Amino acid sequence: MTDFIISGPELADSSKRDLFVVGGRLVDERPHGAETIDADGLIALPGLVDLHTHLREPGREDAETVESGSMAAARGGFTCVHAMANTQPVTDTAEKADYIADLGAAAGYVQVVPIGAITRGLAGTELAELGLMHQSRAGVRVFSDDGMCVMDSALMRRAFEWVRPFDGVLAQHAQDAGLAGPGACCHEGELSGRLGLPGWPSVAESVIIARDAQLAEATGSRLHVCHVSTAEGVDVLRWAKARGINITAEATPHHLYLTTSELTGYDTVYKVNPPLRTDEHVEAIRAGLADKTIDVVGTDHAPHAPQDKDHAFAEAKPGMLGLEQALSVVMETMVHTGRLDWAGVADRMSAAPARIARTSGQGRPLNVGELANLVLVDPSRRAAVDRGASASLSRNNPYHGRDLPDPVELTMWQGRITHRR
Repeated sequence: MTDFIISGPELADSSKRDLFVVGGRLVDERPHGAETIDADGLIALPGLVDLHTHLREPGREDAETVESGSMAAARGGFTCVHAMANTQPVTDTAEKADYIADLGAAAGYVQVVPIGAITRGLAGTELAELGLMHQSRAGVRVFSDDGMCVMDSALMRRAFEWVRPFDGVLAQHAQDAGLAGPGACCHEGELSGRLGLPGWPSVAESVIIARDAQLAEATGSRLHVCHVSTAEGVDVLRWAKARGINITAEATPHHLYLTTSELTGYDTVYKVNPPLRTDEHVEAIRAGLADKTIDVVGTDHAPHAPQDKDHAFAEAKPGMLGLEQALSVVMETMVHTGRLDWAGVADRMSAAPARIARTSGQGRPLNVGELANLVLVDPSRRAAVDRGASASLSRNNPYHGRDLPDPVELTMWQGRITHRR
């Protein structure tokens, strides 16, 4: 294994010092014969951690594989991604969870941590093998039916009770099926009526967050809310946290940056679930991320093959790419607007997601003795996004052609360079 001297980076706390990497860890003595990486003018952050990635393998390798998604993650500055369970077949057993983890280890770009399904086949009727998945080699601790909301309150309560003894967390896709059914695809309001698209009201998110927060409180368990997109959802999160409920939440890059205005051309690249919202909701999400009501940025990286997007808007699959431009969007919406400093970025995109998932060795400060999981960031570089240059197998990139920060110079996972500009 190559040793490195990373010369002259600024750290998240604004201090500046050389970093020495020997045997995959940060050490205090300058190594002899090491490769020197000139990081003058760059910022060194802990490797980014994503709590919400769709890697599609097994079952939809035409859209993404664990290897291609891992490569995209490394290009985005990530050293760890948590792979959602809605594969084909669903990750709802210990054997399937181990399989995902093994694919990630074989790819070798980032740590791939499988998320287990809450219910068998995401059907919402019977609990999956929660305990066995946790006891597997993969050590699953996060469970989600993402893409589907667990609507049965009694079943959700039992799931909370099952995961509490091993400090597991349920990550809920908050969408009340009675208020926003399977066809809902546009934020309910003037635009949905004008475009003739089925409406997805914001209350369909907030009522599920409120229900699950109370279930988490009643069971003494942990709740994580996926892709919060509404001002009402942020309000409920604030209430739950003030009450002392063990609840965390994520915002996606696209809900921080894009609005319903993108939908006027019926371009299916902008179809996502939950849908893009209006300016007032985007402002609420940004404010919530700034004040830690929303704990983390989760990409909801959702690759799709062309045949899944090449439909009328209402029939197309929902989802957008997110891994490679996540840091770019956070810089544009939060750092450049003064709402987050680099310490805040390191918290929301590295330390907090690792803490929520209990992912050891990730999200750690760049101190002596820690694993060398880090990303070097150029704070000034910008470029037009080119979807054709993506490591992902899919091209449903909503940022294509937009001028955004292009910050990631180098990603290092356990002392190995996994991406270099």
